[in-house]
Amino acid sequence: MPELPEVEVTRRGIVSHLEGHHFVGATLRNPSLRWPVPHDLGHTLRGLKINAVTRRGKYLLFDCGNGTLILHLGMSGSLRLLPAATPPQKHDHVDLILDTGMILRFKDPRRFGAVLWATGDVTHHALLAQLGPEPLTEAFDGRLLYERTRGRRASIKDVLMNSRIVVGIGNIYANEALFSTGISPLTPAGRISMRRYEKLAQAIKETLNLSIEAGGSSLRDFVNSDGSPGYFQQQYWVYQRNGQPCRKCGTAIEQTRQGQRSSFYCPHCQR
Repeated sequence: MPELPEVEVTRRGIVSHLEGHHFVGATLRNPSLRWPVPHDLGHTLRGLKINAVTRRGKYLLFDCGNGTLILHLGMSGSLRLLPAATPPQKHDHVDLILDTGMILRFKDPRRFGAVLWATGDVTHHALLAQLGPEPLTEAFDGRLLYERTRGRRASIKDVLMNSRIVVGIGNIYANEALFSTGISPLTPAGRISMRRYEKLAQAIKETLNLSIEAGGSSLRDFVNSDGSPGYFQQQYWVYQRNGQPCRKCGTAIEQTRQGQRSSFYCPHCQR
């Protein structure tokens, strides 16, 4: 958390305020994030035009022509567009200063996020080079899932969380999409048919798009660039509903651990 929808909501909230404008500099209050923020970031960014703000998985990419600013929200990060004179609060670690009199402020209580600078082709950067296809593009479909899971004993939930197979789905949306297609998160990925994978790929796209339309999920720290929360958590079918009745059949939702993540499912509706 934040997952792909929250990052995309953030991107859409800031893109019109950034593209075509210039960075004036940056203020670093605490450069000790997941990876150290470059100490000379303000000097590097000064005067650079922001040509485009795009997303790759859960990474925001600010194309500045001769380099790319890479930003990751981590587990608790958020970006806010604020007047430059706005006093910083605790956990406001980085301000990106714009020529509009506004700043893009990065807040990250847990400091698992990242603000990095890359030159050259950013798709070759170590953080991006091995990422799988975007789930909201035509490159991602049931056939791709089917072909990449032949012979795999790992559960389908673990496969959906593997960023080399498909990027950015995240735990919340994997749980919700699997419920939508009636597939248990515990099912071995190699045993799922092509027909079920086609339904699952479509459910993933629909679930992610519904969350984006709802402004994402605000469970802990996430807010949009204007400070507004997301509301998709009000539409959850299974996520964090363990012990509550299934909205379809009334059976109690169950919770289990898969790797380091919790999975939520209906034992009656999902097989």
